Amino acid sequence: MKKTTMRLADGRELIYYDSRDDVVRDTVDRRPLDPVATAAEIRTDRLLGDHVAIASHRQARTYHPPADECPLCPSRGGRHSEIPAADYDVAVFENRFPSLAGDRGRCEVVCFTPDHDASFADLTEDQAALVLAAWTDRTAELSQLPGVEQVFCFENRGAEIGVTLGHPHGQIYAYPFVTPRTARMLASLAAHREATGRNLFDDVLDDERTDGRRIVLDGDHWTAFVPYAAHWPYEVHLYPKRRAPDLLALDDAARAEFPRLYLELLRRFDRIFDTGAGAPPTPYIAAWHQAPHRTAHRADFALHLELFTIRRTSGKLKFLAGSESGMNVFINDVPPEAAAERLREVASKP
Repeated sequence: MKKTTMRLADGRELIYYDSRDDVVRDTVDRRPLDPVATAAEIRTDRLLGDHVAIASHRQARTYHPPADECPLCPSRGGRHSEIPAADYDVAVFENRFPSLAGDRGRCEVVCFTPDHDASFADLTEDQAALVLAAWTDRTAELSQLPGVEQVFCFENRGAEIGVTLGHPHGQIYAYPFVTPRTARMLASLAAHREATGRNLFDDVLDDERTDGRRIVLDGDHWTAFVPYAAHWPYEVHLYPKRRAPDLLALDDAARAEFPRLYLELLRRFDRIFDTGAGAPPTPYIAAWHQAPHRTAHRADFALHLELFTIRRTSGKLKFLAGSESGMNVFINDVPPEAAAERLREVASKP
């Protein structure tokens, strides 16, 4: 992998990740951009202890532009985008409309491919491996920024999820705090260790593999399963069999196997609902859970990816209504065992 770093016209950082070492990235961003001005602040909910980012400047962000005005496509034919080069493999840049900025964290955009009409599932294994390498490198870099406590790599796909740009891309948030979801995991991890002397993540993975009913994919180095108490209609967790706290700690074998298993998982998600040719692809969120880099029990945390869709059946979405939004109690209409069976049924043909 070759990494090339440059600055956009307004001073934001742009990083190219290329699979070939002989690629030269020296195209200058010639757009007449004003410096980025953000109004982001972080407030704390006094009752729940949650952090809330207030970012009013995001109201002006680009919203569903036509394909020929996409800011994530390469700059071609006299049209200038966020990526000055006429082509790229993987590109990462600071978000122009960040939720977190300055000493309050950082937000980056990850462009998986220059092909506007593709999706992550359309990537080759080599392309997916390059994205994994970019996620890993950005985790290493962002975790060293002053004040950053946790790095979160994720992808939102589909208008139903709220995506405002159709180009295949993800994001990375570098939070200046430990997120509430991770804090709850760490508390459960500590309580389980106190009660049993064992690691909670290891026990969850062992229990799922022993039960077997919710296993979707089982490779040499990764296991994908629908969790016993899945919140979402179709939700899969992907764990490396050798526990690692974050992407940097993955061993070479797990890193090599990941692209094949993850691409197969995404392709199965696209086949869940039998929506037919030309139908919108399955909307989903793919989220990497990594240990906060300054937590006391970092080595006990287990890196894993959570993939879920808000679609519960063809043409119907799972809405977060009163119980979910008001009290954070999820009600799942699809039994996890049935979801796992469906995801096994739609396996790619050899």
